[in-house]
Amino acid sequence: MSAEARLREEICRIGGSLFARGYTVGSAGNISARLDDGWLITPTDACLGFLDPAAISKVDANGNWVSGDKPSKTLVLHRAVYDNNPEMHAVVHTHSTYLVNLSIKGVWKEDDVLPPITPYYVMKVGHIPLIRYARPGAPEVAEQVSRLAGKVRGVLLERLGPVVWESSVSKAAFALEELEETAKLWHLCGGTTGLQENALQELRDTFKARW
Repeated sequence: MSAEARLREEICRIGGSLFARGYTVGSAGNISARLDDGWLITPTDACLGFLDPAAISKVDANGNWVSGDKPSKTLVLHRAVYDNNPEMHAVVHTHSTYLVNLSIKGVWKEDDVLPPITPYYVMKVGHIPLIRYARPGAPEVAEQVSRLAGKVRGVLLERLGPVVWESSVSKAAFALEELEETAKLWHLCGGTTGLQENALQELRDTFKARW
């Protein structure tokens, strides 16, 4: 199996898993992956729970639609990550319930939507800033993401949910899951304080946590 075929399978597997566990519903959300000659991205209005590897959109290095179904309009947002962080090879976006709720009710801080509640949130996710509401596909969102792509692992779009990037599709999904679970914990706890500075420093020293 070629590298591209394996990526297509991974996108479908991760999309199905996220959908089955309620991280996204209907045709919301999208997943992309970097290729040597362009990108793969889930098609426009596709349900992540029922993806077909052959229908995943392929776009060349110039942004031209090459094969598969019509690519998601969020490709511009995903490319803002890829063009500004060459180490990132995948982007996952969902409309996860607790994170959308957090963006509406109020985040912890604009540049840190959640406090460092758990060590795994600190190690696997790190700082996640809020991007204020703009319509889906708005170019100004991509512009903001382009400035953040090399500094953080993701952002929270107000009323639209998280966008997370990593070195693989699976790792991006795992980080997104950790982010959503932390939002759920913060909601269930009624808001709580984060780890103390000495605990955070230990995570930096031991695991090179970016906090």
